[in-house]
Amino acid sequence: MAVETERIPARPRRPGGRLAVLGEREFTRFFIGYTTSLLGSSMAPVAVAFSVLDGGGSGTDVGWVLAARILPVVLVLPAGGVIADRLGSRRLMLGSDVLRGLVQALFAALLAAGHAPVWAMVALVAVWGIGEGLFTPAFGAIVPDLVRRQELLAEGNTLLGLSRSVSSVAGPALAGLVTAGWGPAAVLLIDALTYGVSALALAGLRLPERPEADGGDSMLRELRAGWSGFTARPWLWITTAQMSLFNLLVWAPFLVLGPLIAQQRLGGARAWGLVMGVYGAGAVLGGLLMLGRRPGRPLAVATVAALAWALPSAALAAGAALPWVVAGALVAGFGSAVCGTLYSTTMQQWVPPELLGRLTSYGALGAFVLGPLGLAAAGPLSARFGTGDVLSLGAVWQVAAGVVVLGVPAVRNRRWEEGPDD
Repeated sequence: MAVETERIPARPRRPGGRLAVLGEREFTRFFIGYTTSLLGSSMAPVAVAFSVLDGGGSGTDVGWVLAARILPVVLVLPAGGVIADRLGSRRLMLGSDVLRGLVQALFAALLAAGHAPVWAMVALVAVWGIGEGLFTPAFGAIVPDLVRRQELLAEGNTLLGLSRSVSSVAGPALAGLVTAGWGPAAVLLIDALTYGVSALALAGLRLPERPEADGGDSMLRELRAGWSGFTARPWLWITTAQMSLFNLLVWAPFLVLGPLIAQQRLGGARAWGLVMGVYGAGAVLGGLLMLGRRPGRPLAVATVAALAWALPSAALAAGAALPWVVAGALVAGFGSAVCGTLYSTTMQQWVPPELLGRLTSYGALGAFVLGPLGLAAAGPLSARFGTGDVLSLGAVWQVAAGVVVLGVPAVRNRRWEEGPDD
């Protein structure tokens, strides 16, 4: 994939306003398909959980089925980065959409026929996870090819982040209505159809030609080359390590212990739903703010924005009332959108295109590999030390880690106008 790499002015003013990127035909086509698919994907976990429970499964069975999606993603990510760099992102994403669509259609058919034992659900969700592990690095690498005017790259990432935020709020709510009215099979069928829309959008893209890989290097050698490229960029591996420990110490305990505290003293599931819904609304607001804005030092701004994740954990740990927890979630969601947009754009701007798939996969792998451990450990640790102490540790860690990362010159001083790393 040929990608233009001319230097970008720090704060350009562009004709066409803050949605000028929608004038890019390939981006708009992809954006429509991707957003449609995201809505279906955000509906699916609700349907999967209720399909297990409706079949007589227990909470432990729900945990097994949902966990079966995570492990394949982690295992497949590095290979997905190599394949994306070899074959091109569009082909890999198209294959991933077809695979996931077929899986969801089969899942829906089994549920409709009444023949969906837990082991079959685990197997199907694991294949679904394989598709996600292939899609993720390819997605990170394709965006620069969709946006020919590179000064619009940040705006494109902002819109894609907005679609994720809106889907995270609308999808579960819509899934609840469909599940109540027609059952979980209908939700999974809808998800399968949305993957079809995304696949059609990808099939119609006209992207810059990329030279075919000669296949001379083994996958292992290409993985090593990608790892060398990853470790050679301090700004990349430092921020990845920060995100990895965030998922372990902050986000996983928040997701596990937050509902417990809500059940005990905040008002139950409705209160927790409000917290997470407001978090999503904050992310939407953050995305809207980022449209058309590109700070001169993006990683520094992203690191400051990430400090906001400490607020909801701190509010829960302090025994604050629900309005304070909701306010913390709003600010955290806002910061997550700012951080995510700037981080994605810096990756696409500063990593050479021939390495982008692999470095994206290593970044995603590093960021999420400790998440399952945090989810598993949060409950036992809270039983041993107390929920307040575990959540307080996460909040303090988030602030301390942000201060340390801001002290790293490679993060603090990197500017937009710097071109891709050699």
